[in-house]
Amino acid sequence: MSRIGKKPIIIPKGVDIKFDVLDTKVNVNVKGPKGTLDVVLPQGVKIEQVDDQLLLSIADITDNKTRAFWGLARNLVNNAVIGVTEGFSKSLEINGVGFKANAQNNKLTLNVGFSHPVEYPSRPGINIETEKNVIKISGIDKQMVGQTAAEIRKIKKPEPYKGKGIKYSDEVIRRKAGKVVKS
Repeated sequence: MSRIGKKPIIIPKGVDIKFDVLDTKVNVNVKGPKGTLDVVLPQGVKIEQVDDQLLLSIADITDNKTRAFWGLARNLVNNAVIGVTEGFSKSLEINGVGFKANAQNNKLTLNVGFSHPVEYPSRPGINIETEKNVIKISGIDKQMVGQTAAEIRKIKKPEPYKGKGIKYSDEVIRRKAGKVVKS
């Protein structure tokens, strides 16, 4: 039995949820004040609405593959509900002398030690803001926010000797000692 899958999802006020059964899969449409998200549930997962709660269950409790997707399906729907009400955000920090970022016209321009500035185009539904050495990425889709943050971090990963590069704001970089001259 899935501990996560059994938890009910509480639907806040202002959120409208519709679900359609397509062949063997269920399509869940979540509409809220910040936007609309669609989630396709894995095969074998059933959903029902009771008052202001969503309950997810599985058709065959003995099927291990279906049981494995039960908690995943619940978290996907829960993330959609949170996204359309509150939204998600991630913060990145830029460390290094002369390193800077500028967000304009749905484009992030990074000067991070290369011979040329690196431009990262923003995805639809993702908002990128910069303030000094902090890049803030926000949106309603948790997967897209995390993917965008990972791609920006990948441009210049932090190095372990001086810590220069782009890192998550809560990430801890383990420092290494440089060469030591023995006398």
